[in-house]
Amino acid sequence: MQDYELSVQHVLWRMERLHSKKEVVTKREQGLHRITNGEMVRRVNRLAGALKRLGVKPGDRVATLAWNNYRHLELYYAVPCMGAVLHTLNLRLFPQHLEFIINDAEDKVLFVDQTLVPLLKPLAGKIPSIKTIVLMTDGAPAAADHGLGEMLDYETLLAAESEDYPWPKLSERMAASMCYTSGTTGNPKGVVYSHRSQFIHTMGVLQADNLAITEKDTVLPIVPMFHANSWGLPYACGMAGSKVLFPDRFMGDAKSVVGLAEEEGATILAGVPTIWIGTVAYLKESGKRLPKVHTVICGGSAIPQAVMQAMDSLGLRMLHAWGMTETSPLGSVARPRADTKPEDELAARLTQGIVVPGVEIRICDPATGAELPWDGVAFGEIQVRGPWIARGYYNGYDPGKLTEDGWFRTGDVAKITPEGYIEIVDRTKDVIKSGGEWISSVELENAIMAHPKIMEAAVIGLVHPKWDERPVAFAVPKPEFKGQVTQEEVIDFLRDKVAKWWLPDEVRFIDEVPKTSVGKFDKKVLRAAAAPIKESAAPAVRK
Repeated sequence: MQDYELSVQHVLWRMERLHSKKEVVTKREQGLHRITNGEMVRRVNRLAGALKRLGVKPGDRVATLAWNNYRHLELYYAVPCMGAVLHTLNLRLFPQHLEFIINDAEDKVLFVDQTLVPLLKPLAGKIPSIKTIVLMTDGAPAAADHGLGEMLDYETLLAAESEDYPWPKLSERMAASMCYTSGTTGNPKGVVYSHRSQFIHTMGVLQADNLAITEKDTVLPIVPMFHANSWGLPYACGMAGSKVLFPDRFMGDAKSVVGLAEEEGATILAGVPTIWIGTVAYLKESGKRLPKVHTVICGGSAIPQAVMQAMDSLGLRMLHAWGMTETSPLGSVARPRADTKPEDELAARLTQGIVVPGVEIRICDPATGAELPWDGVAFGEIQVRGPWIARGYYNGYDPGKLTEDGWFRTGDVAKITPEGYIEIVDRTKDVIKSGGEWISSVELENAIMAHPKIMEAAVIGLVHPKWDERPVAFAVPKPEFKGQVTQEEVIDFLRDKVAKWWLPDEVRFIDEVPKTSVGKFDKKVLRAAAAPIKESAAPAVRK
């Protein structure tokens, strides 16, 4: 067999030679921007030349602070294909985290969308590794008071270069890109993806029992391009030859997203549950439908049953997937097995699914490390290994994440059924230990969000003098029921759905559950601000 290096360059070759007429469509304030793959590849060549002229060498980190748009996609190809490392910055992080990430990665050049320049202002004078900042804009200058020095213009740089860039031969073991975790505990940690891991992950994404993206599809990734490489969708779409739709900075606007999907004939949507909660509300209110969409990929956190059923009722079939930055991110997909009975199909779709080909999984007791059975009852920490699973973090952070026998410790707690369905019950830091027994905050949250008057709910464990910890729920009523739902009503609703000792001691109503930079419930914020459990709270529900 030939010793063929697996690299992102192959994806670029397919885009140019096989799918040159396919479009990349980006929503902008003044309308839609269209570019074909063929036109984009020529711009990618120019961009690689510009990077070389700016002094970027193999292995150098090139940072992006950008929305989902065609220029960001050009960087996805030009940077790794010339041998440098694409480093996507999470635009929702606090300034101190952005400062840490840029300095930790030692980024050399930074590309920024014009609308995001204000996010860099607090970093002026604090990111010494950055030698050049390139502004991505359609001609409007950046504000002069940013304090970041001169910015080069993206389009001017491209115009000065040739379309015939001599791509170097790359080793598949070279770094292609890097992403940092969202910093839910301490500083964010970097995960470096190789060309080999990106290539194999892309092939995994395309498999029929995984995300099944094909040349016939039109894909709208609402998952940010800074979040685990947008779940690998940019490279998967390039490899398959799919048409791609980008929402740019309008990804949080359900009306804009639905309008883009409707106008351009989207067949696959992808995003986190919070996106779909807003989409359900807009579709019901507007009466609009998206009949061409056959798959709505959902990840990031567990799908509440009520959301999946509501999307189903609107003709939008949800496909649940699990993964994390450290797994590139695809780890499992919830497609019901062939022998699934019709009455069991919804339950199967609500799990995190079956581990994808190429990845191995086990669950282990967090305390002893002993492997636990796949019986659908025992739950322990998910540990995984495979060709696109991280073996550690950049700069050696948190070395304990890898077991002695080479498995990556994810921090997710799950049970696995005999059929192989993964059911995540919590994070190791979020599972509640009450009276010597474990309570899953995730299962309790999903049960609460099934209440017809509740929109969102997060559950945390608070210290209790007798039971070590007890669950306290923070619930957000639907707008039309604000002030009209009580703690007793919620607890009564749960009585036939969870064990008695799982019932929360208190239900506290709030306006919004705090979110992390990638849309997950930020429970550390709730814990930091939470008042202690009232001694008089719900005495009947304790074990």
